[in-house]
Amino acid sequence: MDKLLSELKVKIVKTLNLTDIHPEEIDADARLVGGRMGLDSIDVLELVMMMEKDYAVKIDNKEIGAKVFASLRSMAEYITDHSPVPAG
Repeated sequence: MDKLLSELKVKIVKTLNLTDIHPEEIDADARLVGGRMGLDSIDVLELVMMMEKDYAVKIDNKEIGAKVFASLRSMAEYITDHSPVPAG
């Protein structure tokens, strides 16, 4: 799980072009949407596309999305539980 968390931190910074945040600054348990990073619905859409492309997981409704994007750790847990691609 730690490897996947580290991988996701890098992918979030790269995918969202977060020039003022370094991967190691992202707290795995902090809120993603509306938290310190200031992610919004457009950012979440980009992360959904990244997760579909890189991990072959689908997030097809708002309720699941709210749970998945509650924190980096919840994202990693969802990928671990639903991805056919071996993750960190």
